[in-house]
Amino acid sequence: MAEQQTYLMAIDMLCCHLGLSKEEAKEQLGIEAQTNIESQVADTQEILMSLYR
Repeated sequence: MAEQQTYLMAIDMLCCHLGLSKEEAKEQLGIEAQTNIESQVADTQEILMSLYR
């Protein structure tokens, strides 16, 4: 979420000047990809922890 606040102006500029959606703008900036990676890491950690129960 902090990343999105940092890139808020860049997202707005891409949306306004290039006509991109917010999701497309985030993808162009690499924000969405990072969020997906973090989600995958969290899922993997959860699965690994369930193996030790």
